[in-house]
This record gives sequence, C-alpha cells and structure tokens, in this order.
Amino acid sequence: MALFTLPAPAVSHHLADVNGIRIHYTLAGQGPALLLLHGWPFTWYTWRLVLPALAQHYTVIMPDLRGIGQTSRPATGYDSRTRAADAAGLLRHLGFEQANVLGHDLGVEVAFMTALAYPQLVRRLVLSEAIVGGLPGAEAFLQNAPWWFSFHAVPDLAEAVVAGHEELYLNWFYRNSTYQQRGIAAEAQAEYVAAYTGAEALRGGFQHYRAFPQNRQQVAEALTQGQRLVCPTMAVCGNVVGEVLFNQLRPVTDSLETHLVPECGHVVQEEQPAELVRLLLDFLPRDTR
Repeated sequence: MALFTLPAPAVSHHLADVNGIRIHYTLAGQGPALLLLHGWPFTWYTWRLVLPALAQHYTVIMPDLRGIGQTSRPATGYDSRTRAADAAGLLRHLGFEQANVLGHDLGVEVAFMTALAYPQLVRRLVLSEAIVGGLPGAEAFLQNAPWWFSFHAVPDLAEAVVAGHEELYLNWFYRNSTYQQRGIAAEAQAEYVAAYTGAEALRGGFQHYRAFPQNRQQVAEALTQGQRLVCPTMAVCGNVVGEVLFNQLRPVTDSLETHLVPECGHVVQEEQPAELVRLLLDFLPRDTR
C-alpha cells in the first residue's frame, strides 16, 4: 500500500461530556468504529500517519486520554476501570454499539480493561507495546522497570522537577524509545511538548503511572472472577516488550495473534506506520455488522 500517497482525511475536533469529565476527541473517515487509544507522552496526534489508510475503511475515533491534551484533568479516576468507562461512554455517546479498539502504551491497559468489562462492546482488540499489570509476567518485568515508572509515580515531585524543562525531558523519550534512537518527526515532538507543558498538564500524564497499583489489583480481581478476553485479539510490538506481552496474553485470550515489527522501537505507529496499517487491515473486519 502506498501509505504516504493517500490524501489526508478531514479531521474534526469535538468535546463530549462522558463519565463525569469532558473528553476531547477527533473523528475521521466512515464505516465501522475504530477507537485508537494513545499512550504517554503522546496525544491523539500520534495516529496521524496511519489515519489516511484507516479512514478509508473505518470511522476512526481518537480521544485524548483523561488528564491529557484537551481532555479534562480531574484529580482522580486514572485507574483502568474508570478509564475503560471513559472509552465505553465515548463510544455510546457516538452511537456505536460495537467497536474495534487499539491501545498503545498506557492505552493498552485501557483497551484491555474495556474488552474485559464490556465484552459486547469490543469487536476486536489490538494491543501495542505495554505490559498488562496484574497478569502473570508483570511482576518480573517490574523488578527491572524503566526508571521513569518510579519517578512519575511520586505525587507532585515529577511535575515540579520537569516543569520548565518539558522539551528537554520529553524529547529524551521521543529519541530513546525509538529504534536505534532515530526519533520521531520534529513537528510531532513540538505538538506533544505543547500538550504536556506546565505542571498541571504534566500531572495529568503522571497520574496514569500513579494508578498502576490499583490497575494491577483490578486486573487480578477480574481474573479471579474468571474474566478473559473473548474477542479476537492481536498484539503488535517493536523490540521493547513484545515477548513479555505475548506471554501474558496467551493464557487469558480465546484467540490471539502476535507480531513483532522489525526495525521498530516502542512507537510502532510513528516508526513503522505502513506495517501497522497492513496488520490492522488484515486483522480488523471492514463490514458494518
């Protein structure tokens, strides 16, 4: 597919009052619903490279997660169940009874819990580049977790230290999380830095890390109750957490497809967008059932 020769689709911006907060989301395309959930330190804008191809087949819904970008920054509600209720509420606000859901990085826990808590809502699930706390394998990974997991988890400290140095701090991630430190486009970096500038904007992102213990408990409780992923699931990873995530998902999915993307780091949609589009179009249904 000549991904970069496709015309850029019209993208519209909207606000929706859902689950006690105001969610900023963007829409493009038409067809079955495809909900794309970004991670940190990104916004809805991280999907721009895959959007032209996906919008030819789907109504692509790209929200800013709770606390991030132009979405509300409440003091609470960053646990997986509440964020899953955000996602489900947005889909219902838009009138969709079913959707395909893709989560990247922090969006993985949201997408995973949405599929667990609302099995009739999620038609197919795609998870990219994150482990799922509370599933077997998470504790071993977290014993050697990246340094920023602990730093971001300290209330008030991380935002106080980073405020005023957002560009320096965030650009470290945009460079070092990519394959061979190739980085991402400068205009994308500027877009994200602007979204995370200021102590309150930073706090909204860090709150997701501070909810990790609660998220692990919620997933563990769901497994104890016998819940599992009943929808077809695909995991797509670069060279960061692939095998860990694949091994986590195998025991809790009815149907799992896994892919390691070559020459790719953490940000598959920015580093290898054409390959991600190929995998998505092969996996996701395009009919309106």
